[in-house]
Amino acid sequence: MRKILVVEDNPMIVKSLEFKLRQEGYNVLVAIDGRAGLEMMENNDLDLLLTDLMLPFINGIQLIEQTRKKKPELPIIVLSTSKQEDIIIDAFKLGIEDFITKPFNPNELSLRVKRSLRSAD
Repeated sequence: MRKILVVEDNPMIVKSLEFKLRQEGYNVLVAIDGRAGLEMMENNDLDLLLTDLMLPFINGIQLIEQTRKKKPELPIIVLSTSKQEDIIIDAFKLGIEDFITKPFNPNELSLRVKRSLRSAD
């Protein structure tokens, strides 16, 4: 079973992501801030990281930078609002696979997750 780490501080979005991804058959881990996300990433063998950019303690860009150092092959999808264009560009420069604008369509999310996991195989 594929393991996905979701790093998101909005409980409603977390519930929505967890529900959809578990329904699709994924093992879902959740961290509500960047620091917890880093710890979970180091202690688990992950197949995908789904992260917000605006996070407490360690922001999404810092989390992506650390992920690229420790697990350069791990696919990363960023979830964020479209108003953060410069930050999104920075995330792509760091090597993220995809970007999903919040609020997102659950079916679109599912397709993008499948595509990112396929490209990692």
